Amino acid sequence: MTQPDEPTTEQRVNFWQLLGSTLAAAIGVQSSKNRKRDFTYGKPIHFILMGVAFTALFVLLVASVVSWIVP
Repeated sequence: MTQPDEPTTEQRVNFWQLLGSTLAAAIGVQSSKNRKRDFTYGKPIHFILMGVAFTALFVLLVASVVSWIVP
């Protein structure tokens, strides 16, 4: 069996693509093309860390808005 080739720089998932995929996951939409790209060339740890960071920022944002509205 042959090992899959290492992805080139053009094939790797960059920060903006990672952020876009995280936002798409947050609202539940993702194109098939982007999903295939993420699963083929993305590293799971990058998506996990981005998801945790996004969730933490979202919770802080919601808590800040609530504390601003309800003093």
